[in-house]
Amino acid sequence: MSEKEQITEVRASELQPGRLKKTIVMVGMMGAGKTAVGRALAARLKVPFLDSDHEIETAANMTIPEIFARDGEPFFRLKERQVIARLLTEECGVLSTGGGAFLAEENRETITRNGASVWLQADLDVLWNRVRHRDTRPLLQTADPHATLADLYRARVPLYAKADLTVVSDGQASIEEMVDRVLDALRTRPDVLEF
Repeated sequence: MSEKEQITEVRASELQPGRLKKTIVMVGMMGAGKTAVGRALAARLKVPFLDSDHEIETAANMTIPEIFARDGEPFFRLKERQVIARLLTEECGVLSTGGGAFLAEENRETITRNGASVWLQADLDVLWNRVRHRDTRPLLQTADPHATLADLYRARVPLYAKADLTVVSDGQASIEEMVDRVLDALRTRPDVLEF
């Protein structure tokens, strides 16, 4: 192989995927890596990164734990549906959602209609290792947070399984390796991302 061919081959491997046609929506349990992987994916694709929880906090001028404490989960879920619907129609990018967002049928339908969902599938041990030292998870403010997480996991996994694509988050892969896994999964969806 000539030097010119080697340079061309290296440059081809560095090329980024082409045009994003629909918003990629990261779904999954708390601690699955939706925000970290979503932010890195958006940077790789050179598209905006949006986080539905952050957008809700900005609109309410309160943190999510404060919203839960003051207004309750039903109010939060209503605002979440409104924010997700707005973000999916405003611009194309990568959207990270809260762990409960994909549970609502209305959200799943909105996401399917306007984007493509990617479930970061992590097992319970991986999730627990990532969330056990954080006090920012309102649903885990219980006497036995591990049991609560296990109950949430069992209830939510069948709904996450309805996502358009599934990418395993094994707790071993780096964020960049996770981005590679998501891009590999997206190769099956030319309606979402041109390669």
